[in-house]
Amino acid sequence: MTRAVLALGSNLGDRYGRLRAAVRSLDDVLLVVSGVYETPPWGDPAQPDYLNAVAMVADPGAAPADWLDRCRSLERAAGRVRDPDRPYGPRSLDVDVVAVWTDDDAPVFSDDPELVLPHPRARLRAFVLRPWIDIQPYGQLPGHGWLTDLLNHDPVAGDLLELRPRPDLPLESTQ
Repeated sequence: MTRAVLALGSNLGDRYGRLRAAVRSLDDVLLVVSGVYETPPWGDPAQPDYLNAVAMVADPGAAPADWLDRCRSLERAAGRVRDPDRPYGPRSLDVDVVAVWTDDDAPVFSDDPELVLPHPRARLRAFVLRPWIDIQPYGQLPGHGWLTDLLNHDPVAGDLLELRPRPDLPLESTQ
């Protein structure tokens, strides 16, 4: 079994509808999903704000690469088109594998260019760390430490001030 943290974001079209559809598509593996946060774009400011959330998923037969395949499938279903000229550009849906653990709770580390684990920039992204705390208050990003510590240090602490909780947009499993 592997357990994974997935980060979800959308800033084009029906942002909330796309997050809800992604969560519904994860129903068979979903353990818990965070609240939704509205966030300014990261890395490319000339675009609309994002809605972001984090999901914890588990599957007895999933390898780390299976989570990446699942993420890409969700993005394709949402009509995601990658623009090589704007790597941080707008997205109908973005789903990233943030971290993976084995069935004995050991973190998975990978430097494979297709799937670097843990996600190489997760420690710098308040829009990943803050929703993750919703579902795992004492969580740790493997190799980087406690989520709360990461949130309380620059540059993440400054970005945290720009996150807006959206309790009016619940993400729930249909199970």
